[in-house]
Amino acid sequence: MSTLRFFAIKETFNRVPVPVSETERRSDIFGKNVFRESAMRQYLTKDSFKSVMDAIESGSKIERHIADHISTGMKEWAIAKGATHYTHWFQPLTGATAEKHDAFFETMEHGQAIEKFGGGQLVQQEPDASSFPNGGIRNTFEARGYTAWDPTSPAFIYGTTLCIPTVFVSYTGEALDYKTPLLRALQSIDNAATAVAKYFDKNVTRVSATLGWEQEYFLVDSALAASRPDISLAGRTLLGHSSAKGQQLDDHYFGSIPARVLNFMRHLETECMLLGIPVKTRHNEVAPNQFELAPIFEETNLAVDHNSLLMDLMHKIADKHNFKVLFHEKPFANVNGSGKHNNWSLATDTGVNLLGPSSTPMKNLQFLTFFINTLKAVNDHEELLRASIASAGNDHRLGANEAPPAIISAFIGSQLTNVLDELEKVTSGKLSPQEKTDLKLNVVGKIPEILLDNTDRNRTSPFAFTGNKFEFRAVGSTANCANPMTVLNAIVANQLIAFKAEVDVLIKEKKMKKDDAIFNVLKEYIKDSKRIRFEGDGYGEAWEKEAEKRGLSNYKTTPRALQAKVSEKSIALFEGLGIMSKVELEARYEIEMEDYAMRIQIEGRILGDIARNHIIPTGIQYQNILIENVQGLKNIYGTDFKKFAGEQMQLIEQISEHIAKINKGITEMIDARRKANKIEDVVERAFAYCDDVKSYFQVIRYHCDKLELLVDDELWPLTKYRELLFTK
Repeated sequence: MSTLRFFAIKETFNRVPVPVSETERRSDIFGKNVFRESAMRQYLTKDSFKSVMDAIESGSKIERHIADHISTGMKEWAIAKGATHYTHWFQPLTGATAEKHDAFFETMEHGQAIEKFGGGQLVQQEPDASSFPNGGIRNTFEARGYTAWDPTSPAFIYGTTLCIPTVFVSYTGEALDYKTPLLRALQSIDNAATAVAKYFDKNVTRVSATLGWEQEYFLVDSALAASRPDISLAGRTLLGHSSAKGQQLDDHYFGSIPARVLNFMRHLETECMLLGIPVKTRHNEVAPNQFELAPIFEETNLAVDHNSLLMDLMHKIADKHNFKVLFHEKPFANVNGSGKHNNWSLATDTGVNLLGPSSTPMKNLQFLTFFINTLKAVNDHEELLRASIASAGNDHRLGANEAPPAIISAFIGSQLTNVLDELEKVTSGKLSPQEKTDLKLNVVGKIPEILLDNTDRNRTSPFAFTGNKFEFRAVGSTANCANPMTVLNAIVANQLIAFKAEVDVLIKEKKMKKDDAIFNVLKEYIKDSKRIRFEGDGYGEAWEKEAEKRGLSNYKTTPRALQAKVSEKSIALFEGLGIMSKVELEARYEIEMEDYAMRIQIEGRILGDIARNHIIPTGIQYQNILIENVQGLKNIYGTDFKKFAGEQMQLIEQISEHIAKINKGITEMIDARRKANKIEDVVERAFAYCDDVKSYFQVIRYHCDKLELLVDDELWPLTKYRELLFTK
């Protein structure tokens, strides 16, 4: 008997829901552990409070002497809540958050001690940065990196530690994190969108990009997960035959939430409330043991921080409930993978959603302006957008089951398509009064009516308009939202700058009225961005052929997709907006290519180990049992034994064939891996792992999974899909 597997299953039989106490209203505890405005008013001086608020609202600099006052107030607040340490909390290019804890404790003369936290410690720290990915920006002996306080994202208490959100940059000033480029991109979209919004409302002084992420994940009992080396080390199953029952009945989706899971969710949501993460929605997803939670929309930088914090929090809460949470995009074959849909929009400081249709033609012209410019930006930079969501895990998900394909397209619905078709017919140059009136009343003016109850989403679209926002559905569940959000906000900012320049030329040089100029430019953008709009089924060869005709990219693997990040076009875009330099872009490209190669390398090692040390010995063990059975029948029946042992002999042959092919596949994979490891160039090595090493995974898996169907269930060493997916 497979001791570990059955011990793990037995463990799950004894599980009961972990009690969770919810005695306070969520509105009462929301943000209780966050140094938010109410806490700042209580613990900061008037000047300090104003300085922080000005930094948040307008990006103004906080003077060093003011920082000393702020740090004192922040320390007193944190200690009053039981904090003993502080840390600069940042997001290096590892995909995880990072922190180094220092105690408030300081010694003094004569054996005395005090709690100390000064402005210098708040504003900047110098962690040892030698082991973080840097893409060749600096040598190990020049490993200093600096973390600098980001006042736009409030400090919070996590356990007994005061966490201060920060950026992370190298000694020479290059960004080594996800936050720094995101903040620059958000500043760009603010400037560009505000300038365009002033065409419609002179009172607009600021535009914020908003984000609402939807986090999908799997929960597996911790004992079952620990019995699988692939789940423990790679976060996904590298082999395993599909369960007879999967998701085909759709009985899990939106179904009753299992009791253990519900208590996990309640516990998680309470902790989220304390940390100011506004989670609102929870439900079962399509695949067995797959779930989702989603928050209320927030300003993008804060939303990104909250999602990064949430993922860390989920691991810790899951452990307390005897679960392992899986964020991998495709932890189980042949059932839905997990994404992190990024719902994006733009909001003015006057309270207007720029992607929300309104009740007046002028407001709807504003909506169309930002709507069409977004489509144009996606059309012009679809390769870069694809690169922003590229990862080894997401390669398994894109185009599988319900996930969108690797081809970037935009779904807007038939009604809005008709509106754009009408706008495309607008007369070039100045519009006649009759045409302008007809356009505003019958086309632009009726947008809210035609969108009413018509915001169904094409589930195969990577980028869909959903009534008052765009949903970027191709983002993977493990991703840091900052990566796709940096790209999306950058390309839209760049597009809005170009749009304003074109409109201003028509107004000044062609003496057109503002509305005429806007209609004329939008008309051309509609024509230019037709290829990106697609309303059909995103699966299959038909769409791939159509996309090829349209000139859309179709990069199915990460190494090929990532090349767009360092194209001349992308470098010009990011440098032109001051978001990232060529050096920073090339460093990130190298880091992501190296990360890809290492992940495939690790999975290859795991797969080889499991197949040779678990699967093959089990196959041989069962084969020996069959051989003994055949030998016994031969001893009893003599030459007639084949009449009774035919099935057993056939099984022996099948097992031998699968074992031989598994062993051959592993040997060839190891040889390919050795060759890849000798390649010094990071990019070439990533391509070698993609093309030459990964190709063996499916071959090895196929024969291992076939053995699973042949070998006695009592002997099989690995916890099976039916146990992983259907143990509640």
